[in-house]
Amino acid sequence: MVSPGHVFPIRARRGGVLVRTGQTEGSVDLCRLAGLTPAGVICEIMKDDGTMARMPDLEIFAREHKLKIVAIADLIDYRLQNESLIRRVAEATIPTSYGGEFKVIVYENDVDDFQHIALVKGEISKEDEVLVRVHSECLTGDVFASARCDCGDQLHRAMEMVNQEGKGVIVYMRQEGRGIGLVNKIKAYALQENGHDTVEANIALGFKPDLRDYGIGAQILVDLGVHKMRLMTNNPKKIVGLEGYGIEITQRVPLEIHPNENNIKYMKTKQKKMGHLLKI
Repeated sequence: MVSPGHVFPIRARRGGVLVRTGQTEGSVDLCRLAGLTPAGVICEIMKDDGTMARMPDLEIFAREHKLKIVAIADLIDYRLQNESLIRRVAEATIPTSYGGEFKVIVYENDVDDFQHIALVKGEISKEDEVLVRVHSECLTGDVFASARCDCGDQLHRAMEMVNQEGKGVIVYMRQEGRGIGLVNKIKAYALQENGHDTVEANIALGFKPDLRDYGIGAQILVDLGVHKMRLMTNNPKKIVGLEGYGIEITQRVPLEIHPNENNIKYMKTKQKKMGHLLKI
């Protein structure tokens, strides 16, 4: 029995369930992964009152009839861990103001329509404990130097730290606004102006506090030859998210930025509600 489960938005050019997160595509993918004919029969289960059964009802139904349930998100996660879904599409060298010269590599993938970027310094070998930052896009902070957050400062500090090390990787993931996108991020800003914190604003807009996924980022790191890393982060959930893809994290390297009057509430919310390891 295939259930949509907790599905994150996905659009791509090919690849079964990765094209559209529906039960039809998921059923075909499940059969293909099981080595069966890629075909399925789709039906929706109704309750006795004629309404459609939802997950709690389906869980009871599955127990009664000894059936297994798999969510679309489970299929996506499996494919991220067992298939290569990324490809390099462009490479060059760029001099920067914060970290000197980097090789820039642009990646496309079969999971979303975004082009993610890796900034690489030095030659990376299998046994290196590479200094790594996986940074989610923040247009307002990274480009316009918004004082609402610490994102731009974190990115630039990470570039400086890699430069000091002489070797390292920064993966720039196009996951604006913790995955809710630019439009909703600005809507969340408006809610914050009326008293919400960042978590409350996301929830008020109908989202979870954090929708980011690190599967594609992990595949990019593996493609770059990173097997062990010292991860620059204050977010313990990011460590769990990357370790799940077979990369060994040998050390967490703090990346704390001194708060200002505009982002102190934002940073305290990250600390208290999202578990970020900050000394505020």
